[in-house]
Amino acid sequence: MSMGVKVPEPIVKIPLKKGEYGKETKKRKGRGFSIGELKAAGLTEYEARKIGIYVDKRRKTVYEDNINILKEWIVKVEDYKDKLTHNFPKVLIVKRDLGRVFKGKTAAGRRARGLLSVKYRYTHNYKWKRKNLERKKKKRHEAIRHKGGH
Repeated sequence: MSMGVKVPEPIVKIPLKKGEYGKETKKRKGRGFSIGELKAAGLTEYEARKIGIYVDKRRKTVYEDNINILKEWIVKVEDYKDKLTHNFPKVLIVKRDLGRVFKGKTAAGRRARGLLSVKYRYTHNYKWKRKNLERKKKKRHEAIRHKGGH
């Protein structure tokens, strides 16, 4: 915000690992407030985005700490409410990892490249060098086909 009041950041719990049950959960900064937390603080999703608060639609949890943070922040901002710029926060786009099969990151990709068995798991370089040599010597099926060049 340009008025000097910093937008609040949500606090979320870090998921416990398998052997850590019974220990105290750690907390970290979250991506956005859940819709339940916004409703408890008296805001709608649209209003929250309008005044610059990040909203995480995927979160279902409602933490009292976050509700208190939001309520305190709303009290601080009451004076500036009319002067606020109505810009929505930047939308974060998460791109998928394209070419996962080709890179051998999936079971189907490893099967296609012949990397499923343990002894061939780390032989990408060896296989590529071998394929290139066969292409140069025109021993591979690709070189014999009409598309591969004679």
